[in-house]
Amino acid sequence: MPFNVRNLTQFLKNTYQEQGFMCLWRGNTATLARIFPYAAIQYSAHDHYKYLLGISSTSEISHIRLRRFLAGVGAGTTSVICTYPLDVARARMAVTTASRYSSLFHAIRSLYMEEGLHSLYRGFQPALLGIIPYAGTAFFTFETLKEICLDRNQELTGKRPRKLRPLENLCCGAVAGILGQTASYPLDIVRRRMQTANITGHPEYIESVYKTLLFVYKDEGLIHGLYKGLSVNWIKGPVASGISFTVYHQLQHILHQWIITDE
Repeated sequence: MPFNVRNLTQFLKNTYQEQGFMCLWRGNTATLARIFPYAAIQYSAHDHYKYLLGISSTSEISHIRLRRFLAGVGAGTTSVICTYPLDVARARMAVTTASRYSSLFHAIRSLYMEEGLHSLYRGFQPALLGIIPYAGTAFFTFETLKEICLDRNQELTGKRPRKLRPLENLCCGAVAGILGQTASYPLDIVRRRMQTANITGHPEYIESVYKTLLFVYKDEGLIHGLYKGLSVNWIKGPVASGISFTVYHQLQHILHQWIITDE
């Protein structure tokens, strides 16, 4: 079935009618168990890499652009390395029946016992390659748009604000998310195919990133293969990314104020 808004709406309607409202959130607990450590590591690592690379508002524009991209790459790479087994287990849970795995950690244990340690890192190479354009583009875009907004606010009010307003954060994060996802989407497809190869009956997907790319391209084409589902991600991705950036920066500001007050 081709991925478009109409088919997505029909799928959600059918799922709700056949399996109930809560089925729309099946696997959400596993997603949250992965995303909590992933996001925490990614954002804290990004701030650390910004410090290491000397990124500040006084840095020269010609140097800061590359550093922004590298800080994003470093943050994404660090978070993927630390949480990848959780992502593999979540992907397996998504393509199996609800009775197969009782929890995310049950899935990890089963994969390790039945297929070995290497199964928890299947698809790691495309994930690592994919996070470079994704995180690099997303953080670079957000930080660049953030500076543009702050500069614009300074021109209008005569005073440079310390942070973006929530709506500005949301919009900058949404744009960052959609550009990052588009840049890395084919590698994300490859990663998921490799993670679920044993379940879906395609052992040829395990061999290498390049061969999996070729298999998907030859069997399904560019649009319906390597970019399959991108239109749905253009709906979900900006919302998730916008909320993520907004919540992080709002909480960062609140915690900073608490620390100052306590001191």
